[in-house]
Amino acid sequence: MDLIHGLGFKGNENIPEDRLSDSEGLQNNMGNFKGHALPGSFFLIAGLWWTVKYSLWYATRRNKSAGAGRIATRALQHRLEIIEGAVILSFSVIGILGEQLATGGPKFHLYDSSTQHWDKLMNWQHTTMYLFFALAGVTSLTVHSTDGAPLALDRLLLGLAFFNEGFLFLYHLHGRDMLDVHVHMLLLYAVFGGAIICFLEVFHRGNILLELLRAALCVLQGSWFWQIAFVLYPPSEVQWDLSDHNNMMFITMCYSWHLAFALLTVAVAHTIVLCAVRSKLRRMPPMEMGLLKPREREGDSEDEFF
Repeated sequence: MDLIHGLGFKGNENIPEDRLSDSEGLQNNMGNFKGHALPGSFFLIAGLWWTVKYSLWYATRRNKSAGAGRIATRALQHRLEIIEGAVILSFSVIGILGEQLATGGPKFHLYDSSTQHWDKLMNWQHTTMYLFFALAGVTSLTVHSTDGAPLALDRLLLGLAFFNEGFLFLYHLHGRDMLDVHVHMLLLYAVFGGAIICFLEVFHRGNILLELLRAALCVLQGSWFWQIAFVLYPPSEVQWDLSDHNNMMFITMCYSWHLAFALLTVAVAHTIVLCAVRSKLRRMPPMEMGLLKPREREGDSEDEFF
């Protein structure tokens, strides 16, 4: 990340003084480094978690043996789905509180009557993004802890959360500098891509290609949020020239590097999980596998519904 931060920009001395002051004022009013790094970290963790989880489910489904059923039983999958929903809800609540209560946050005040202006709408847009992911977490908890909701509803709400994120960012860019708009527009490819994948999973649940693609796009979102933070709010004194076309060309190429990084990360994690499961099955004594209870053996045929 330091390499990416250190390339492709021009220092303050190359930017007109009035242009620089306007840009800095806009950035101070419209976000900060932590506001992009926090969701970036959340998406990175989610993408890596989905990669490991779905790779484990896939590996156990491929190995139709009692031993594979014991590695990832239906009960284990059920518990992990509930934990995942709780974690998504917790991350979303942390994000909402961070946006609202951190220094300079609106403190849940939407309108400033003294100035007759909306109060810190940037934070409120980020809060709304977290709100929809919180709804997705609540839905996942409901689906996997009760019998009162259709199973596909968790994917539908997750897809709506991604769509809402992209919808907010699409109208998040009015009056911004050229490079600022460009980095956010690039983010939308990953966001809307994730939404489309989730909607496809409503009808094609358990498809490993869709699941891993969703994980890769989530990793891409996470790493790109961090990239946006370094571009718009660099921790060093050297600022990017947000109107330089060469910087736009570099950032576009940089996005391709992030995509390659996300695909490589998912591929490596998937391979490691497959190898670990195979190694575990080879070490499992045949007698132990033969003594498994019928209920545990039946878990394999039911795994695909999760």
